[in-house]
Parts: sequence; structure tokens; C-alpha cells
Amino acid sequence: ADVFFRQFELEPDFYLNIPAASANTQMAEIMLRLEKVMGDFNPALVMAVGDVNSTFAAAFTAHKCGCKVAHIESGLRSFDRGMPEEINRIVTDSICDHFFTTSEYANSHLRDANVAASRIHFVGNTMIDTLYHNLDRIRKPEWWDQLGLQQKQY
Repeated sequence: ADVFFRQFELEPDFYLNIPAASANTQMAEIMLRLEKVMGDFNPALVMAVGDVNSTFAAAFTAHKCGCKVAHIESGLRSFDRGMPEEINRIVTDSICDHFFTTSEYANSHLRDANVAASRIHFVGNTMIDTLYHNLDRIRKPEWWDQLGLQQKQY
């Protein structure tokens, strides 16, 4: 997580500092540490982003603590239950109160799961937004040519 905090200039309000471990151990650690934060902070809403193990762990912990849960990038489906991310998506969406989606495709999956339209909010694709926000960081910098650099020769 540290590299993302640096690259995107983020400073988290709470950093759980989960060590590398098996998926189950990491999810258990997230749940234990987040439960403490939830007890201390008492948020009105927890926003779980994406489809990784921490997404599920955060949503599940918030739900069990009686907190409303919003899922950012909800409704996405591969229909391949062999993918850990697919299980995280399905289970996370099954306990959420609000669904922030990236596409009409995602909206239709939620409607097919009998989620009320009033709980589905199309907000766009956070990955595309991040790409646009960071284009200046990934374009060839001016000094590249000044230094005579060549692709794959540095």
C-alpha cells in the first residue's frame, strides 16, 4: 500500500498496516483491526472499493458493526466462481446498502439480483478517472529527449 500512497499522494486517516500473509489471515487481521477503528470512530458509512480481499473484509466488518456499507465498483461480474475476486464481488454486493457502479453492465447485474434502482448509483470508472488524473505522470517527460534516452536502453 505504501507505494500507492506515495504515487497518488494519499495520506490515510487510518492505516491498518496488514502484514503479508495468506488471504484468510490477512482478511482476519483486517477485520480485527478495522473493528477497533469502527468502534473508536463510529462512521455512518464505510466505502469498500474494488473486488480484492480487503474489499470483502471491510464490507463484512462494517456490516457486522451495524454500519451502512457502500461498494465502489459494484455489480461487476465475470461469472467465474473460480476467481477469488468474483467471490469477493458477489459476497460484498450481497451485504451492501449503496452501490456505486462503473457501467450500465454493472447496473443490470445488480437489478438482476433484485437491488432497488434507488440504491444503484452510476458514477463512472474510477480506474479511468485515475488514469486521466495521472496522464502527466505517464507521458514521456521533456527531459527524456534532452538526455538522449532511448526506450529499453537505459
